[in-house]
Amino acid sequence: MSTRLEHLDIHPLRDDLYRELHSRPFQVLPTPARVTQIAVLTTPEQRRQQFEHLKALHRALGYPEPEAEVSCYERTFGDFKIRREMHMEFASYTFTNLATSDADPFVETGITPLPEGWLEALAGTVVAAFHVDIRSASDDIAGDLAYVRQHFEGMRLVGSSPQEGAARVWGTFQLHSDGFGRFMVLNHQMSNSQLGRLTQRLMEIETYRLMSLLALPVAREITPSLNEMDRQLATITQALADNRDLDEQQLLGDLSHIAARIEAYRAHTTFRFSATRAYHQLVLSRLEELREDELSGHLTLTEFMTRRLTPAVKTCEAVSERLEDLSRRVDRASDMMRTRVELAIQSQNQQLLSSMDRRSRIQLMMQHTVEGFSVVAISYYLIGLLKLALDALYENGLVFPKNLVLGVAIPVVMVLVFLGVRAIHHHFIRMAKRQ
Repeated sequence: MSTRLEHLDIHPLRDDLYRELHSRPFQVLPTPARVTQIAVLTTPEQRRQQFEHLKALHRALGYPEPEAEVSCYERTFGDFKIRREMHMEFASYTFTNLATSDADPFVETGITPLPEGWLEALAGTVVAAFHVDIRSASDDIAGDLAYVRQHFEGMRLVGSSPQEGAARVWGTFQLHSDGFGRFMVLNHQMSNSQLGRLTQRLMEIETYRLMSLLALPVAREITPSLNEMDRQLATITQALADNRDLDEQQLLGDLSHIAARIEAYRAHTTFRFSATRAYHQLVLSRLEELREDELSGHLTLTEFMTRRLTPAVKTCEAVSERLEDLSRRVDRASDMMRTRVELAIQSQNQQLLSSMDRRSRIQLMMQHTVEGFSVVAISYYLIGLLKLALDALYENGLVFPKNLVLGVAIPVVMVLVFLGVRAIHHHFIRMAKRQ
C-alpha cells in the first residue's frame, strides 16, 4: 500500500524549500561561447524597474514576456541566452552568446546581441562587469599563452589549470579599456556541463570578490575616527585610574558622546562587514572547488586571492572587532564613572543623614525644653482658672482658706499637667513605632 500524505499536516513552505535547492542550476556551455556577467546593486524600486526592463527586452526580441519575477530566471533566444539571478542586495545578469564567429576574443562578447540602448537603461549601480571568452585549447601550452597575452592589454596574468588539467583559466582581475574585466577559459577536455560549472564558479569568484571589498573603503573611512575615540577613552580611563578630582558630569557627557558615535558607526557598518565575511567565505569555497594546478611562472587564482583579497577582508574584520571592543570599553568606563558618582552620592547622603540626625537630636532637646515651658504655661493658666473659681465661691459665702487651697493646688496641677503631656508624648512615639 502506498503512503498517502493528504491527511497529514504539511508545512506551507515545504514545496518552496524543495524548489530552492534547484532554483539556480548550473549552466550548460558549449565551446566556443562568449559570456558576460554584470552585477548591480539594487533597491526594491530598482528591482521592479529591472523586471519591467527585462519584459521590454523580450518584446524587442519578439518573445513572450515573463509573467512573474523569480529568484533565478533563464531564457534562450536562439543563439543568445540571458540569465537573471536575484540576491540579497544585488542582481546578476549573465548574457551568453553562442553564435560561432572567427572574431578575436572580446571583440564580440556576451552582450553583443543585445538591442541598442537596452543595457544602458538598466537600473541599479554596477559593481561587477566582465567578459568570459571560452575557446578550445591546443596541445601547445606556450602557443596558447602567447595567444592569450595578446588580448589582455599587456596586464599581468593570473592563471591556473583547474580540474586536474581539464582546462586553463586566465585573467587579470583588472579593468580593461572597455570598462569590463576579462577572463579566458581554454577548454581541453571538459564536457558542456563541466564547462558550465567551471564558468559559473569563475564568475561567482569575481562577483563575490568585488562584493566582499565594498566594506574596505568604509573601514578606511572610519579608522581615523576610531583612533581619535580610542585616545579620548584612554585619557578618561587613565584619569579614573589616577583617582584625580574630576568633573563627573563632563566625563559622563564625553563618554555618552563617544558611545553614541560608536553605535552610529555600528549601525552603518554591521551589515556591510557581515556581508564581507559571508562573501569571502563564498570566494574561498569556490576556489577550493576549482582544484587548481599551477601554470609555471604564474600565480594561481587561489594564491592571488590569498595574497590580495584576504588582507583586505582581515582589515575589515579588524575594524569591526575594534568597534565592538571600543563599545565594550566605553561600557566599562561608563560603569566605573557611574560607580564613582554613586559613591559620591552615597557619601553626600551619609553626610546629609548625619546632619539630619544632629538636627533631630537638637530638635528633640529643644522639644524637651519646650515641653517644660509648656507644663509651666498650662499650669499657669489652669491655676488662674482655679483662682477665679475659688474667688467666686468665697464671694458667694463659702468660707475656706482660699490662699492655702490655691497654694496646695499649684504643685498638684503642675504634676498632673506634666503627667498628661508625657502620656501624650509616649502615645505618639508608640504610633510612630507601629508604622
